[in-house]
Amino acid sequence: MLVFALRRLLSTLPTLLIVTLVVFAMVNLLPGDPARLLLGEEATPEALAELRRSLGLDRPLPEQYLRWLMDVIQLDFGTSVKDNTTVTSLVAEKLPTTMQLAGFSMLIALVIAIPAGILGALRRGTWVDQVLTLMALSGISLPNFFLGILLIYVFSIRLAWIPASGYVSFFEDPGKNLLLLLLPAVTLGVHSAAVLARYLRGSLIETLFQDYVRTAHAKGVSGPRVTFKHALRNALIPVVTAFGLQLGGLLGGAVITEQIFSVPGFGRLLVDAVFTRDLPVIQGVVLVSAIAVFIVSFLVDMMYAALDPRIRYQ
Repeated sequence: MLVFALRRLLSTLPTLLIVTLVVFAMVNLLPGDPARLLLGEEATPEALAELRRSLGLDRPLPEQYLRWLMDVIQLDFGTSVKDNTTVTSLVAEKLPTTMQLAGFSMLIALVIAIPAGILGALRRGTWVDQVLTLMALSGISLPNFFLGILLIYVFSIRLAWIPASGYVSFFEDPGKNLLLLLLPAVTLGVHSAAVLARYLRGSLIETLFQDYVRTAHAKGVSGPRVTFKHALRNALIPVVTAFGLQLGGLLGGAVITEQIFSVPGFGRLLVDAVFTRDLPVIQGVVLVSAIAVFIVSFLVDMMYAALDPRIRYQ
């Protein structure tokens, strides 16, 4: 297992290097001048030149990239042009909020998806399966912004059960923290639940027709035991893949949902940085998002090996 894990980690290093290059290139292709945005349209050419020099924007792009890459290796993502605050501190401040929202969302997704997927597979072709399929397709089709606004209208405006927006730290007030994150977590979790339920249903149906499942039935093993002990474990492999993709996307920043519910997470930090042309923050947020996706991908690979030991030798 250790060799398998090391091989997976080493294989991601060239990809991460390419990601840093792509992030730096795309950010520098954005229109606008950070120095002019900071000093305003009335700034003199001398003041603009001095600010560009202090920010290192007057150097050639390859030199800027290498200097930035060396700093990133030391976990120094630079300093925000807007707030004069280190990007590392901004990431450390915003990332836990997005991580909590992503974890809460995926917990809701699993609570919905696992029973729905199993029930749909065991009752395939019946009205129960058709209802679950309709609900899953609705969850996949509904845009997050529409579902979020709908939840606010129902539970915040009409019923007045949950505040429409805001955020309180978990350590300050755990109850209020979970209450304020409930609507955004449901907004994100419904889509993920629909995707995971469809993957689980299809994979489990395919697994239930495998020879070893028929053999277990022929030996007199009970139906629930065959389903949950033998079939479900093998059926989870594609579901784990989908779970990793969904979680990686959420850790990258649920931009629209965080904007709708005023959650001060990664998504809002990225939007504010784009509007102010804060290049160090944009680069830092996008790069940390990519690293989060790679970490989730690595953990998914480890789960593959745990679910099917043959994978680690292939």
